[in-house]
Amino acid sequence: MSEKYKVIDSTVPTFITITVVDWVDLFTRPIYCTIIDESLNYCIKEKGLSVHAYVYMTSHIHLIVTAFDGELQNVIRDFKKFTSKKLVEAIQEHPESRREWLLRKFSYEAQKTGRAKNYKLWQDGFHPVILDTLEKIEQRVNYIHYNPVAAEIVFHERDYVNSSYRNYEEDNTVFCNVNVETLW
Repeated sequence: MSEKYKVIDSTVPTFITITVVDWVDLFTRPIYCTIIDESLNYCIKEKGLSVHAYVYMTSHIHLIVTAFDGELQNVIRDFKKFTSKKLVEAIQEHPESRREWLLRKFSYEAQKTGRAKNYKLWQDGFHPVILDTLEKIEQRVNYIHYNPVAAEIVFHERDYVNSSYRNYEEDNTVFCNVNVETLW
């Protein structure tokens, strides 16, 4: 991993992107997003992860996170390993019109890279960017929440279910599925 993409201080808010191999549109079904929700909440409760903002796009996830009880790269490594297995199981067990194609794709990626036993779902790395100023934090939180609007999935940030936007909205009593610690 190059110096450019190393986590220097896990206690400083860090913007990360976790991407499905070849940008495959995977997060199109609620069951897959629920796996990510539950896995993030587990990492929050058991591994010392703090999630400050997030969005699940169809092929990738953006997060702003900190890790006070451990090294962020270790938490993310474990998260990716666990969710990869759970997502493949969900593809195999639940109705999925693209089942054969997805499994073949993820199997091919595992064979091609030699970095996974049966299936490789996530791209290597997560491109951490340290957010060491309020300006950087605000820019990335806004970027995360505006992503579904920019992708023309919704007209307004609050309408996108798989995002932390509602936790940042004033006077909102309906929060997202992940236990978010807002940054303001």
